[in-house]
Amino acid sequence: MPEVTSAKSGTMRPRPVRSPQSLAGGLFLIALAALALWLTRDLDQGTLNSMGPAMLPRWLAIAVGLSGLALLAFAFIKQGDALERWNLRGPVFVIGGILAFALTIRPFSLGALTTPGLGMLFAGPLAIIIGGYATPEARLRDLVILSLSLTPFCMVLFGDLLNLPIPVFPQALTGLFPPDWSQKGVLRATAAILVVAAVIVFLATRRWRRGPIDVADHSGRI
Repeated sequence: MPEVTSAKSGTMRPRPVRSPQSLAGGLFLIALAALALWLTRDLDQGTLNSMGPAMLPRWLAIAVGLSGLALLAFAFIKQGDALERWNLRGPVFVIGGILAFALTIRPFSLGALTTPGLGMLFAGPLAIIIGGYATPEARLRDLVILSLSLTPFCMVLFGDLLNLPIPVFPQALTGLFPPDWSQKGVLRATAAILVVAAVIVFLATRRWRRGPIDVADHSGRI
């Protein structure tokens, strides 16, 4: 158990916090969960048969909050590492990807400025590519293939299987599909196009040489 020296007696006494990293991580997760619950307070949760827009984010926030409480408990009962210098690269790019997704999936107005609603077709790959640069080993080719593979999976999962009202593509592209197609038909066709695009990019770039990676410094400085 970590010990500190008492200034008065000169004796060693146990520290109450045994894992500062777990303590900081637990507090961060609890704060993140509280923020998510507050942001979704006015959204309808719905039922398992008819999920509302708050169902998934609200229960994910609860799970994150419980994980934070578990980390807080481990901070006092289990030996862990001390806090080190913060790595800014990861948080900057991950938060940047989240913000890019939030600002582009639907039209967003901020005073006189209005961002276009690009739908999942563009907002999904953009968020994945930006968030992928949180690691210094990121390669644009790999991130493009990942984004073109993961975005259709999210489309089918949330828009088709869970029936969540997720915009698929910009309104300017609505005329590309036959007018008698259903929303799910358009979603499935768009997802299939993205999967084909991922395969084409993979096959066309598989002979590209991978540059050397410097593994000596992963400090994340930007």
